[in-house]
Amino acid sequence: MENVLRPLIVIGSSVALTLAIGWATDRLLRKADARNADTPLWGLLRRGRIPYQLVLCAALLRGSYRQAELPEQHLTGIGRTLTLVLIGSAAWLVIRIAAAIVETSYSRYARAHRDAARVRRVRTQVELIMRVVSAIVIVVASASMLLTFPAMRAAGASLLASAGIVGIVAGVAAQSTLSNLFAGLQIAFGDMVRIGDTVVVDEEWGTVDEITLTFLTVRTWDERRITMPVSYFTSKPFENWSRGTPQMTGTVYWHLDHSAPVEAMREKLRDILRQCAAWDGRAYSVQVTDTTANTIQVRALVTAKDADDIWTVRVAVREEMITWLAAEHPYALPRVNTSDAVLAPNRVPSPDRANFRKAYEVPRGRG
Repeated sequence: MENVLRPLIVIGSSVALTLAIGWATDRLLRKADARNADTPLWGLLRRGRIPYQLVLCAALLRGSYRQAELPEQHLTGIGRTLTLVLIGSAAWLVIRIAAAIVETSYSRYARAHRDAARVRRVRTQVELIMRVVSAIVIVVASASMLLTFPAMRAAGASLLASAGIVGIVAGVAAQSTLSNLFAGLQIAFGDMVRIGDTVVVDEEWGTVDEITLTFLTVRTWDERRITMPVSYFTSKPFENWSRGTPQMTGTVYWHLDHSAPVEAMREKLRDILRQCAAWDGRAYSVQVTDTTANTIQVRALVTAKDADDIWTVRVAVREEMITWLAAEHPYALPRVNTSDAVLAPNRVPSPDRANFRKAYEVPRGRG
């Protein structure tokens, strides 16, 4: 009977003590979160309740499992299992605490600064830093777990002796991966592109949705996701419409007849923009930029505070101007001219041309 009660008492007391300490810690964090509503740190730390309790329980069991007087052949396996659980839960807890601290720092910075570009830059750096920290913690935890096995400890000396050769081989084999890794760090701290920036890559317009140490995701206007290695942005040119100030100037083109009322179009553009909420009120203009034998090219310049608004302004101006021309000035729309050409002053048609026209002219009242 004692062989059954002793393990149950050891395990039960460890679990009960873990739950009690976890409950008390969570209560303290909840009070601190309610008392300091201006910082999200305490609320974020509460997300680490599960790994925190796992660490407590594994540590208590690891220190007291021998008191349970279990069979000798099982002690080694139980001790190693508890050690692995302790290492894994400790790594999980460290990642949660680091994420809470980093997220709190970013939230304070975002509230204190109004510059959206700088906030996006810090957000990109924070996310990449968290990925680096998580990767380091996972690697260290995995190595610590492997070293708990005697066979791995015995092979440690030979692994260190061959580390130079393995490093060279791995460097050659993972050359592209390493280049993407360093490119990700360069993007994070070089301020080349940030999360939320509007970019044009490979003739695709979209917004940077995610940046990791190896790849970058661009969300296009039609909700597609383009994933490409981060080394692309350090080796090839691309358009970043959010670089510097987000304000933009957009163009709208129309191909119209030579008789189009350009001055009236300037007045109409002004009326359209005054009713368009996306226009920032900085500037607008209408100019004839080109001419052909049948049409003229009219260009309108409009401004907006960012890339999304400039798209809205352009499509609104294009649609409403065409609607107004079709309703009020239909002669301004392009058409194929089939009438006789107007002759120059004091010029008489040649006899051959006059006879040709007379021969093919349909008499009135026929046909």
